[in-house]
Amino acid sequence: MSVFKTTLVAVALCSGLLLSGPSWAHPKLLSSLPAAGASGPAPEAIELHFSENLMTQFSGAKLIMTAMPGMAHSPMPIKASVSGSSDPKVMLIKPAAPLPAGTYRVDWRAVSSDTHPITGDVVFSVQP
Repeated sequence: MSVFKTTLVAVALCSGLLLSGPSWAHPKLLSSLPAAGASGPAPEAIELHFSENLMTQFSGAKLIMTAMPGMAHSPMPIKASVSGSSDPKVMLIKPAAPLPAGTYRVDWRAVSSDTHPITGDVVFSVQP
């Protein structure tokens, strides 16, 4: 193969790798409100901040109470709505009722434009 053809093939391969790079990215949880491990008053909403825009139709979360004083049955699902926000990188979880004192876990699933689901959780406590 001539030097010109070899160079052309190399340039084409490198260009393909560079252009396909963004499809390798997955959303990462950057922060949450309340923060993981935090202890404080009951939040009106839980915010999950991701590194990429979310595809809300494929992303979601569940709010679960994992412990509270005198709790006989755990974990216990908590009714909450899940939605996007004005920032496409933020997922909002709004409990249907104020959260009583206890420990909670948010199990989340995030999907961005690469369509690869990423899962994780955030644990926080509500103090009386």
